[in-house]
Amino acid sequence: MGKISIGLRGWRFDEDEVFTEDGEYRPIDDIPADPRKRLVRLQALVSSPCDACWLIHGDENVHECNVAEVVYGEPLGEVILCSDHEPDFLYWFGEEGGSQYKGQQELQDEFHEWFVDGGRAPEGYGGVEHVETDPDDIPEPPEPDMEDMNVDVPEEERERIDLRNMEVETGEDAEADEDDFDLSRDYPSS
Repeated sequence: MGKISIGLRGWRFDEDEVFTEDGEYRPIDDIPADPRKRLVRLQALVSSPCDACWLIHGDENVHECNVAEVVYGEPLGEVILCSDHEPDFLYWFGEEGGSQYKGQQELQDEFHEWFVDGGRAPEGYGGVEHVETDPDDIPEPPEPDMEDMNVDVPEEERERIDLRNMEVETGEDAEADEDDFDLSRDYPSS
């Protein structure tokens, strides 16, 4: 068995860690921690808009965004892209210093900043050639345990915030009022 992508190109899984010999998903508890975390995260990413399209069109015009086809980076700090914007990421990563963020949560924020500042791959910049075999023949992954959705934050980085007792900033910088926020709306997480 070899390496495969599931749902989105980019993240690679050892077939024998994820699937049984019969081609069925292993029970979630039998899948090693890192691939399990990625599989659980993929369920949320598969129908998400491309990050670059979203940065261009925003929430108001999210319907104009292409659906993500590829994922790079670490779970919860990943960059998801359509095939039109994958070369932009590859150029940034390979030619503009983005590789220094490999394996780090900052990868997503740094790429977003570069892209928003007008960063793009030069015309004709080549991407990665992908081989797809039966992309629609993907077995349904097992239901995740909600424990797998939690993010481990080191003790020294944890902070308890009591929203009931927060001070409200006043002055020129505090012009927003509660009418500026639609609390019933679903906002995208980075």
